[in-house]
Amino acid sequence: MMQDPQAVEEAGLKIIDQEAGAHSFHPGQWSVVRQVIHATADFDFAREMVFHPAAVEAGVAAVRFGADIVADTPTVDVGIAKDRLRKYGGTVWCFISDDDVILKSKEVNLPRTAVAMEKAAETSDGSIYAIGNAPAALLHLIRLVKEGKAKPSLIIGVPVGFIGAAEAKEELLSISTPFITCRGRKGGSAVAAAIINALSLLATHS
Repeated sequence: MMQDPQAVEEAGLKIIDQEAGAHSFHPGQWSVVRQVIHATADFDFAREMVFHPAAVEAGVAAVRFGADIVADTPTVDVGIAKDRLRKYGGTVWCFISDDDVILKSKEVNLPRTAVAMEKAAETSDGSIYAIGNAPAALLHLIRLVKEGKAKPSLIIGVPVGFIGAAEAKEELLSISTPFITCRGRKGGSAVAAAIINALSLLATHS
């Protein structure tokens, strides 16, 4: 049994390439998809992942530029490999537990995840947003983009769930900002983090 983590990952990725078979993704997109499959052991993502045509290039460029990553929840934050991001000056932020976010959420009767998107939009332009859990966060971010109040370099919108997740992801398909998503109910923290990790690997090795 292999013990070296890198060897285990490489062996897993080879299995994914073999079992997935033919697909229509270009090499950069496939690097992202296979990383998601590796994180979830779910080959459905080979059929459900959707990319804006410029998404991978925009994400890699943003990582290399040192763009910050905005995570909707701490579970996305902890899954991101931060060493590669730090190499370029990038930091991961998650504002959901900030005192000002909690207070404003109560005042305006909005979910904390949505208010956290507002804070992120006010903090910096050009961030990569990684939303793996909260459909409300994704919908609010889309609204902020349409209103010109948020200017992400890339939106990773993969919230998981039965209420609103699929609908929020379909709404994401309607905007011109580069995005990576997956249709349907599946998604989650591991998926969002895997996408970021795939992009940082591409930034480092391509």
